[in-house]
Amino acid sequence: MNFRLHLLLYCEPLNQTCIEMKRKLRMGMVGGSSDAFIGAVHRRVAALDGYIELVCGAFSSNPEKSKATGKSLFLSPDRVYESYTEMIEAEKKLPPDKRMDFISIVTPNHVHFAPAKLALENGFHVICDKPMTLSLAEAKQLKRIADKSGLVFALTHTYTGYPMVKEARQLVRKGVLGAIRKIYVEYTQGWLSQPIERTGQKQASWRSDPKYSGLGGAIADIGTHAANLAEFISGQTITELCADLQTVVAGRVLDDDATMLLRFDGGATGMLVATQVAAGEENNLFIRVYGEKGGLEWRQEEPNTLVVKWPDKPRQILRTGLPYVGEEAKAATRVPSGHPEGYLEAFANIYVAFARAVNDHRSGKKIDPHRYGFPDVNDGVRGMAFIEAAVKSSRQKQKWVRIPV
Repeated sequence: MNFRLHLLLYCEPLNQTCIEMKRKLRMGMVGGSSDAFIGAVHRRVAALDGYIELVCGAFSSNPEKSKATGKSLFLSPDRVYESYTEMIEAEKKLPPDKRMDFISIVTPNHVHFAPAKLALENGFHVICDKPMTLSLAEAKQLKRIADKSGLVFALTHTYTGYPMVKEARQLVRKGVLGAIRKIYVEYTQGWLSQPIERTGQKQASWRSDPKYSGLGGAIADIGTHAANLAEFISGQTITELCADLQTVVAGRVLDDDATMLLRFDGGATGMLVATQVAAGEENNLFIRVYGEKGGLEWRQEEPNTLVVKWPDKPRQILRTGLPYVGEEAKAATRVPSGHPEGYLEAFANIYVAFARAVNDHRSGKKIDPHRYGFPDVNDGVRGMAFIEAAVKSSRQKQKWVRIPV
């Protein structure tokens, strides 16, 4: 292969799924300074497969902190900006062979909408943390902008990237479990069981403040992940919910505990639990799906295993990386069976799918996000509608609320 022609062919180590590219995609980052958690995660997973390189960033609203972060990442000083506005305007003026291709937004919720809007309006693709915006109104506006632009927009619902989550969805799609009847999903954490936001803990502080988080606390932070996972695996969308949102820790403004009943458009019913005050829990995301013929369960803290249950034969233990799993699971697998396939790899699968779509867009192809398998702007709108419906249900006497999209 003649690399002087800039034809790069990257292959994932195990499954050899490749993307034919003329060059790496160039990423600009909004947020993610050196003292932030999720920005470093995004940088690691974006680089994992070799498709993407970080070329610029506006890493903080504090110009000095942004410059220091850029220096620590070995970026050229002239590509480290004081604001996302400056970055987008400056990058647009650069020649096509140098400017960034897309932005990655890794800020608190209140700084999702504006940079995403500006990037799309200036011809840059977007990958964004969830929830997508601060409100449903913003989400609907962003969808109109994204649809009009024709650019690629991805949302980082990380857990959809796990191989055995994809295997679960494929089993449901093939009808192996029969018609889906019941869906139970729980996301339990304990890190907010004490009022650590009062100590200045950065992650707790902004997540518990409606100015930065929006209407929801736990329901926005982890409840949206649980709802998205339920819809992703089952193939059904939540149409109605009956929610009880609580603020368990005294003095906290936003919810830190949520329980709700769910109704789905395919006839299934179920329950969702999202709590951050379950002392001793880490990231215990757990889903069970039951059809007329059998059921399945998957737990994020044991991600390589999918349990399939039958009424008339022994339950099956399916494992990542073995030859009996379906094509979607194989395509999302990087390491041989028996090796941990974890959070960073699942997260990176979102970036891989996004990179494939951006590369195809550059080649003039029309992009259908469902073909690539990453959550998109429509999932973002649904997430915001879910949050607002849950808050509305919890506050009013008439408990059942329809999802307004």
